[in-house]
Amino acid sequence: MLKKFKRYVGRIASDFIKQRKSKGKIKYFCIGRNKTGTTSLKAAFEALDYPMGNQRKAEVLTVNHYFAGNFQPIVDYCKSAQVFQDVPFSYPETYKHLDKAYPGSKFILTVRDSPEQWYNSITRFHAKMFGKDGRIPTAEDLRAAKYAWPGFMYNVVRVHGTTDEDPYNKDTMIAHYERYNREVVEHFKDRPEDLLVINVAEKGAYQKFVRFLGVNSPCDDFPWENRT
Repeated sequence: MLKKFKRYVGRIASDFIKQRKSKGKIKYFCIGRNKTGTTSLKAAFEALDYPMGNQRKAEVLTVNHYFAGNFQPIVDYCKSAQVFQDVPFSYPETYKHLDKAYPGSKFILTVRDSPEQWYNSITRFHAKMFGKDGRIPTAEDLRAAKYAWPGFMYNVVRVHGTTDEDPYNKDTMIAHYERYNREVVEHFKDRPEDLLVINVAEKGAYQKFVRFLGVNSPCDDFPWENRT
């Protein structure tokens, strides 16, 4: 009980420090779809000592508010830190509400070499994590998956617009990926200085990243996290 209390107090203190360090600073929203290098991007920000949003809190907001189309709690949550990534920031429409609520913020759209590479990456990762005997998960598998809480992964996949009968339909998922990236670029077409489109695997990508932030870094490349 004492250990749990200490962890709780530690989290409260950490959240307070992040919020204080972030006050008045430019916010950065990592809005690339999942499995496009977002975890490596998060690690790069952390290595540069940028206060990152609490991902578990963001996941709760995704379940409780994103799917209901209620973006205000997500907007309010973004007062808590300087940098945010993964769900719901990688989901359609979220970036539009954040762009309006936090003028002057910067957005990073991570992409893969091709839509097919992205599709293969996400299906391999989900098969490894949530499928039975290494196969692509069914809708039933996703509802039972224990990441965060049962049902969370089912919602993660249904964002792509697939059906329960074929939750990883390749054509549907690739069309979603392409449409999402196209809409992000279109949204920022008159403000190219506010959007960085980057493939973290490309040579020179890390240098583009630090130039976008306007900082110096002792590192030469992105740290590799969750490579698939």
